[in-house]
Amino acid sequence: MSTKSVWLLLCLCASRLLIANSLENNTASPARTAITSRIPRESVASKGIASIGYSKRLHILEIEFVNGAVYRYLEVAPSVYRDLMSADSKAGYYDRNIKGNYPSVRVRPRVKQETD
Repeated sequence: MSTKSVWLLLCLCASRLLIANSLENNTASPARTAITSRIPRESVASKGIASIGYSKRLHILEIEFVNGAVYRYLEVAPSVYRDLMSADSKAGYYDRNIKGNYPSVRVRPRVKQETD
């Protein structure tokens, strides 16, 4: 492999890492990350998840956690949504099958608890 090819490969890897890191840390501009959700969510019985919604047309899964944070997961198959909704432990299913496996965007940050 030539030096030029190695250099191009290193640049490509570095740029992908930078993009992934900025998405993970949600450091994009506020205008780009401001999302208004129109996906209806259904309350669920779970220790960690408050409600779940899904757009069949867009294949977007939206999860509101009990701490108030809402995340949108992209490119989620309908079968994953069905399996999540039918799981005995929704938080466990989320941890094993969704978290870290799909591109995600924070819709709303968690709600901080007020102290008296």
